Amino acid sequence: MNLFADLIDLLLPERCAGCGGEPVLLCDACAVPLQGPARPAETAPYGVPRPWTVAAYDGPLRTILSAYKERGRTALAVPLGEALATAVQATLTGPDPPRTVVWVPSRRGSVKRRGHDPLRGTVAVALHRLRVNGLPVTGLDALRQRRRVGDQAGLTAAQRLTNLDGALEAARSDLAGRQVILVDDVVTTGASLAEAARALRAAGADPAATATIAATPRRR
Repeated sequence: MNLFADLIDLLLPERCAGCGGEPVLLCDACAVPLQGPARPAETAPYGVPRPWTVAAYDGPLRTILSAYKERGRTALAVPLGEALATAVQATLTGPDPPRTVVWVPSRRGSVKRRGHDPLRGTVAVALHRLRVNGLPVTGLDALRQRRRVGDQAGLTAAQRLTNLDGALEAARSDLAGRQVILVDDVVTTGASLAEAARALRAAGADPAATATIAATPRRR
């Protein structure tokens, strides 16, 4: 945490969470990536349907998500949640699509440190937006942490999978036979989605679709 930056945020009017320019939550330029159509992510985690996503996890969006998760800019749940709604809506195809949304649970220590649960907040906005648009979707708090995991930052894809292996479990006993849409904020290596999907399958559920706000671009 940068205490000097936090003090500046307290004393001065809040400015764009992406670029720090205009005195608004998000300026038009920084908001645009979150307002685009959904598309399949470039890579799919092992054993998980390719996620539908809206934005590239790059540039200002990294700063925006950090401001939301780590700097208390909780109003960002609205534009981020609306982007997640776009991605979830893209999964609602076919004659009988899943209409239950399950999210990857945050670590309890992270929630306590931040003072809020970022992904739960964006899911709430996304579900509200979808219902307003006439799409009957529900959220299900279906997963929980069963052991502590290390910080994922700086780990390789293989190390992330090992770090998260067996970290989640079902939080309910009524998941068998359910088809669900599994969501996360960002897909990087996909280790979090893969572990969540494993835990859901172990409880008899079917993670039939996945959606995220953003995806890390594949480096060429």
